[in-house]
Amino acid sequence: MSSDLDVFVGNTTLIDEEVYRLWLDGHSVAEAVARRLRGGVLEREGTSVAVLQSDTRDHYRTFQMLERLLHAPPRLLQQLLFQIPPERQALLVQRYYAFDEALARELLGKKLSKGTKKELDEVSANWVGIRSCRRQFDNFKRVFKAVEELRGPLAENIQQLFLLPPALARDYAAIVFFANSRFETGKRRLQFLSFGDFAACAQSMMAHWSQGALAPEAAEPDGDLPKSFLQDLKELKVLVSDKDLLDQHKSLVCAALRGKISVYNELEANFKALSRALVNVGGKLTHARDVRDFFVDLVEKVIEPCRSDKWSPGDLRLFLTHYTAAPRNLPGFRHQALWERYMAAISACLLRMYHE
Repeated sequence: MSSDLDVFVGNTTLIDEEVYRLWLDGHSVAEAVARRLRGGVLEREGTSVAVLQSDTRDHYRTFQMLERLLHAPPRLLQQLLFQIPPERQALLVQRYYAFDEALARELLGKKLSKGTKKELDEVSANWVGIRSCRRQFDNFKRVFKAVEELRGPLAENIQQLFLLPPALARDYAAIVFFANSRFETGKRRLQFLSFGDFAACAQSMMAHWSQGALAPEAAEPDGDLPKSFLQDLKELKVLVSDKDLLDQHKSLVCAALRGKISVYNELEANFKALSRALVNVGGKLTHARDVRDFFVDLVEKVIEPCRSDKWSPGDLRLFLTHYTAAPRNLPGFRHQALWERYMAAISACLLRMYHE
C-alpha cells in the first residue's frame, strides 16, 4: 500500500500575531491556549487541542529567544538565525515597545528605579497583568538609560536606537523628559490630565526650551532643561515687578481684546493676578521643588481661576496670543526673544491642559 506525501521545507520564522499579543500581555501558555480556544481557533483551523498546545508553546519559545534581540532592535535586523521579513520585524518591535497609556500615566515623573518597579503589583491590578507591566517598565528604563547622555533631540535618538515609529518615539521622549525633570503628576488636582496631555506638554517644552532648541550646535543632552535658560527666566519678572510695565501690558492686552472675548470684564479685573501667575511660574524654575510643581502651579494659578470665571478655550487662546505679543510694544522691555520662547511652551501647555 502506498501513499503520496507532499513536503514543503522553508526557513522563514512564522509569527502568529494573536499569540504574540497574548505573550506580550503576559499570559502563560495555558492561558493563551484557553483564550485561543474561546476564540474558535479549532473550528477555523480544523485542528486538535494537542496541536494547538504544541503550536502555542513553539511560538512562546520563539518569542523568548527573540526577546533579547528586541532589547536592541538593530540586532534583530542584523542577525541571521531568524528569517523574518522586514515588515514583520517592524511589527515585532513596534508592538514590543507599545505601552498602556494608563500605566505610563501612573509612572510619569517617577524615578525609573527598583523601588518604583516594586510598586507594579498594585498598579497591574488596575490595568494589565504584572508580566506586561514589568516588560513595559523595563522598556521605559532601557530607553531612558540608552539616551540620557546622548546629544541631540531625544525623539530622534530614540527612533534611531530602537527603530520605533516617529509617534511612539516622541511618546518615549516625553517619558524620558519627565523622568529627568521629575515633574509632579500624581496630585489629585492633576488627575484630569491624561498621558497624552502631559506628552504634548513635554514635546512643546523640549521644542522651545531644550538645549537643542536654544543652541542646536551645543554638545549637550536634550532631556534636561538648561540651567542657563531657567536662570534667564528671572529677567521676565520685570513685567510684573515694574508697575508701569504691568499697567502698560494690561492696557495693550485689554485694548486688543475688548469686544472679542466673552470674559472681558473678568480679564480686566484679574489681569494682574493672572500675569503674575504666568510670569512667576517661570521665574521659580531655578529651584528643583518649583520645577517639580510646574504643572501643579499652572493648574492651581491659571487653569482653575480661568475655569471658575467660565473662560472658553477660544478665550484662553486669544488672550495668550495677545498677552505674548503685547510686550513688543513696551519700550522698557528688553527680553522679547526670551519672553516669546518662554510663552510659546507655556501657551501650548495651557491650551492642551485646559478642559472646560
